[in-house]
Amino acid sequence: MEKENIYILGIESSCDDTSAAVLCNDSILSNVVADQKIHSEYGGVVPELASRAHQQNIVPVVHQALKKANIEKEQLSAIAFTRGPGLMGSLLVGTSFAKSLAYGLDIPLIDVNHMQAHILAHFIDEEDHNKPPFPFLAMTISGGHTQIVKVNDYFNMEVLGETIDDAVGEAYDKSGKILGLGYPAGPEIDRRAQLGNPKAYKFTKPKVDGLNFSFSGLKTAILYFVQREVKANPNFIEENLNDICASIQYTIIGILMDKLKLAVKQTEIKYIAIGGGVSANSGIRKALKDGEQKFGWITYIPKFEYTTDNAAMIAIVGYLKYLKKDFSDFDVMATARLKI
Repeated sequence: MEKENIYILGIESSCDDTSAAVLCNDSILSNVVADQKIHSEYGGVVPELASRAHQQNIVPVVHQALKKANIEKEQLSAIAFTRGPGLMGSLLVGTSFAKSLAYGLDIPLIDVNHMQAHILAHFIDEEDHNKPPFPFLAMTISGGHTQIVKVNDYFNMEVLGETIDDAVGEAYDKSGKILGLGYPAGPEIDRRAQLGNPKAYKFTKPKVDGLNFSFSGLKTAILYFVQREVKANPNFIEENLNDICASIQYTIIGILMDKLKLAVKQTEIKYIAIGGGVSANSGIRKALKDGEQKFGWITYIPKFEYTTDNAAMIAIVGYLKYLKKDFSDFDVMATARLKI
C-alpha cells in the first residue's frame, strides 16, 4: 500500500525575514522569503520595525507558499513554527499565526528550535546533496550565533563551544560599519576579500580556552587599526579597502578553522556540516573544502537558500518531529533565548 504523503507548512519569523515553506515528506514544494530592506537605513535590525513588517508579510507569504506548492491548506498535516531563539516581537507574530491556523484547521502544531533547524536543513531531500552521517560536527555561524555542536541524532545535540560575546556575523557587520560599508556588511566584505591580499594586514586572534569563540576583541583591534591609519592617511580606507577586507576575512576564517580543527581532534569525528547565514561566505566554504585535503575531514554544505533564515529548515524539523508524533500544546510560548 502506498504511503500517505505528509504535508508540513513551516513558518519562520525569528529576525527580519518572514518565510513560509511547504514540504511533502522530506522534499521541498515551496520556500518563500520576504526580506525587510528598511533595516539597512539603520545599520542593523530594528526589532519594532521587524515585528511590524512580519505582521504585514505573514499572510501573503503563507498564501504564496501554498500556491507555489499547489496544495490547499486543508491538505496540511501539521504546522511547524520557530519558537526561538530570536527577537521576541518577531517570534510572537509567527507563533500566534501558526497557533491560529493550526487550531482553525484542527491539525497538530510543532514548535521548532531555530538553531536545530539550521543543522537539520542538511536532511532536506535534494538531488546531488549528501546527508551527513551520525555523529557529525555542526558549525553554525550566523548574525547572532557561533556554535560547534556534536550531533548524535536528529534531536540529540551537544553544544561543544559557542561565542562568549559577538557572533561571527556581528564581527563582519561591525567591521563593515567601521569601514563605511552598508548593512549587512558580510557579503560586501566577502566580495572585496576575493580582490585583496589576505596577508596585507595582521590582526591578532583572540585567545579563548577550549572550543568557545570571541569576536569583540577583533572588532576593537580593527577599529583602533583603522583610526590609526586614517589619522596618518585620510584616504587609507578608500585606497586599501580590498586588502583590509581580505585581511579581516582571513583572520575570521582562521579563528573558525582553528576551533574546528580542535573539535575534530577532541571528538575524532571527521564529518563536518555548516549552517547559518554566514556559511554562505565563499572564503569559509573554500577553507572547509581545503580542509578535506589537509585534515582528512568530509564537509557538508547546504544549498545557498537553506543557509540564511528560511522556513524550509523549519519545515524539515517539523516533518522529523511529526514522524515521532512530537507535537506542541497550544499554550506553547515563544522563547527569545531558547537553547539547543
